[in-house]
Amino acid sequence: MAKGWRRERPAPSLMEVFRSVPVEGRGWRRLCSFLGPGYLVAVGYMDPGNWATDLYGGSAFGYTLLSVILLSNVMAMLLQHLAVRLGIATGRDLAQACRDHFSKPVALLLWVMCELAICACDLAELIGTAIALQLLFGIPLLWGVALTGLDVLLILLLQRWGFRLVEAFVLALLVTIFTCFVIEMVLASPDWSAVMQGFVPRREIVTNPLMLYIAVGIMGATVMPHNLYLHSSIVQTRAYDETPAGRREAVRFATIDSTLALLFALSINAAILILAAATFHGSGRIVIEIQEAHRLLAPALGASVAATAFALALLASGQNSAVTATLAGQIVMEGFLSIRLPPFFRRMITRGIALVPALFVTAWYGERATAKLLVLSQVVLSAQLPFAVVPLVLFTANRGKMGALVIPRWLACSTWGIAGVIIVFNAKLLWDLATGA
Repeated sequence: MAKGWRRERPAPSLMEVFRSVPVEGRGWRRLCSFLGPGYLVAVGYMDPGNWATDLYGGSAFGYTLLSVILLSNVMAMLLQHLAVRLGIATGRDLAQACRDHFSKPVALLLWVMCELAICACDLAELIGTAIALQLLFGIPLLWGVALTGLDVLLILLLQRWGFRLVEAFVLALLVTIFTCFVIEMVLASPDWSAVMQGFVPRREIVTNPLMLYIAVGIMGATVMPHNLYLHSSIVQTRAYDETPAGRREAVRFATIDSTLALLFALSINAAILILAAATFHGSGRIVIEIQEAHRLLAPALGASVAATAFALALLASGQNSAVTATLAGQIVMEGFLSIRLPPFFRRMITRGIALVPALFVTAWYGERATAKLLVLSQVVLSAQLPFAVVPLVLFTANRGKMGALVIPRWLACSTWGIAGVIIVFNAKLLWDLATGA
């Protein structure tokens, strides 16, 4: 029996790319061997769900909620570091670790919670991509949702030539998003002194029920549960030395990778909220619908390129997030249920779990409800977050499971504090919803 675990170490998820990326050279060249997984994780922190919550928060409350974006990204950096440690130290992703630690009923409950989170995430990505297709090419929303299912074939095609190609594809889309928002920032000309003040937390975020609702949505859109499962698996695509020194080096370089990528995600999320605050808040216009933001940007900023760049960035964001969410769905299914199917069938199943509800919701509620659904999906994600964070901290703080790579006491205390903040925020939100506050 494996030390600290109820079962022996299982076969890795994503077997087709496990340890497929060589680690070569020294210094910067060796670090570059580890760059990539962090950017696949970071795209989940700038998906269309983020757009909906950031647009709503910026147009309704100006720059105030920038502090929530900053706090959420700091939380994300620490939690993703724990996911890296777990994967490298134990050779297990988070789903496998849950299955090998908890009883079968508890593991099944965690699996259901994770699937709900992935469905909520995919709902946002599918609808966001469909909205972008509608804005750019006039494709009806329902047809756009159906077309997004084709990204499964794209993943299969790219992965045939190596996992590095998937990472390069994602990075190219990230550069597209960044370029589009550079254009938007130049055109919007925000008040940068007010922007800096927005990064300072304010008490009203907790006392104002609507602001708290959006803040929890931002937290759910930023610190995403499925990213913890994803990162703990894809970090194992690197062929690092399986020695104590090799694992420590892998943790160090993988943490640099994820931290740089999440700083990039922070800049994108902040840019979306800043754009909404600078363009809409001053005029008293609260923008909930992404389509409405697209329609108003050109006249507000005086340039048609603003609306085009906005829609193009949304398309790149949705497609990027859909790719990584599909991989996360595969990891969760394999890890919790130990199901081994050919890659094509695995991805069709995990994509279908999200595609069918998205088609139903779009057909039933229509275009008018898409923004509310996007924000609600992020609140659902935040509510599911403790079911991933608590096991992750529990495992990585356990020396019997982690050995020499157990997290230090200060980090364990910090991440337990993060888990507490998430739980308290969600409890306050649920209380407000129940009491009608």
